[in-house]
Amino acid sequence: MTQRKYFGTDGVRSVAGEFPLTASWVMRLGCATAEVLRRSHARPTVVIGKDTRQSGDMLEAALAAGLTSRGVDVVHLGVLPTPGVSYLTRYLRADLGVVISASHNPYEDNGIKFFGAHGGKLSDELELEIEAAIDPAADLPPVRGVDLGGVTNYTEAERLYVQHLLASAPDLTGLRVAMDCANGAAYRVAPKVFQGAGADVFAVYTTPDGRNINRDCGSTHLGTLSRIVRDGNFDLGVAFDGDADRALFVDSRGHPVHGDHILLLTARARGESAVVTTIMANMALEVKLAEAGVRLERTQVGDRYVHERLTNESLHLGGEQSGHILFLDLSPTGDGVLTALQTLAAARRVGVTLDQLHDELVMFPQTLVNVRVNDKHAVSRDPEVAAAVAVAEARLAGRGRVNLRPSGTESLVRVMVEGPDETEIHEVARSIADVIAARAGRATA
Repeated sequence: MTQRKYFGTDGVRSVAGEFPLTASWVMRLGCATAEVLRRSHARPTVVIGKDTRQSGDMLEAALAAGLTSRGVDVVHLGVLPTPGVSYLTRYLRADLGVVISASHNPYEDNGIKFFGAHGGKLSDELELEIEAAIDPAADLPPVRGVDLGGVTNYTEAERLYVQHLLASAPDLTGLRVAMDCANGAAYRVAPKVFQGAGADVFAVYTTPDGRNINRDCGSTHLGTLSRIVRDGNFDLGVAFDGDADRALFVDSRGHPVHGDHILLLTARARGESAVVTTIMANMALEVKLAEAGVRLERTQVGDRYVHERLTNESLHLGGEQSGHILFLDLSPTGDGVLTALQTLAAARRVGVTLDQLHDELVMFPQTLVNVRVNDKHAVSRDPEVAAAVAVAEARLAGRGRVNLRPSGTESLVRVMVEGPDETEIHEVARSIADVIAARAGRATA
């Protein structure tokens, strides 16, 4: 496949105001997107939602200017979680949905992500078409008069999304929930949904100012939520990230309950035959799922790859430790509030508390050794490295696992070993790292 120039695994992402997320380039992106849409739609409609970042307004205006200048009608949804934009794209039968967000990143960053009419991520082929149309966009013939697109503000978006979530919510009457909304896109939606389901909700980080999204809060910073749950005697805590496509919990003691726990619980409650996760999922999850007769399949890191495997094998449940969970029979994309509701529904169905779930899934110790190398991709082809891995796996004899992967940003190979015996996994990891170092580099931290 042709290498994408601007789109990554999750849209276009950068520091806002720096290339490519400048107003002028984003306007060109809007023009190019419009041209691609008009090849198959006479009068396309695009819905746009955003999180609470300061730069969201600028990027939204630039994108809308590009789209409308080429004959596309734009519907602004306002601040809304990423999965809410996916839902409204389908509900309004729009031709494209756009989310302006950088998820769990700091406020300086931002991103632009597209959804197709079905509410799922845009295909690689369409992203490549848009990229191919960006550079010539300035030379396109003008669109005039009634052929120009218009802009409307859809004020019902939040109400409809909340209503959609409540339709599948369990009865949470009597449950005391502390909630961290990350000063992000779910700051109004999530408390409304949980309160609508009957929970007694104490929500924090619900006052976004454009610059405090994800700042020491949200699903990547559970410390404050843990303290609030313990000190306030709450039944549990739930935290969302900036665009609310993921959710993590803490139990009543403040212990973290992450994606591996959620996958174990929901797989049991739903009677799944297989679950898809990534190479980073703890082996304890694999062992517990096997005991329940559930097959675990692993992909490379990234929800995009989990989604692809689920779709290709007609499976429904998958996700990552980060709390980005996919219920493809319920939503075409990850939805943090939906994940939280489905997890609590599963707990009630199975008859366990999050405290019991945390204690049951005892994580295997894991160690990581980085080895600096000249060619990180050549290591996997080295026969001596392969032999060292084979020796290590034979020693672990199915009680643990070995994973070698190149760093995405540095000239490093990461040696990860996991198993029940902490001393053993450190010895195994060091033995592999020493071979890699002798062949291709030197070990680091």
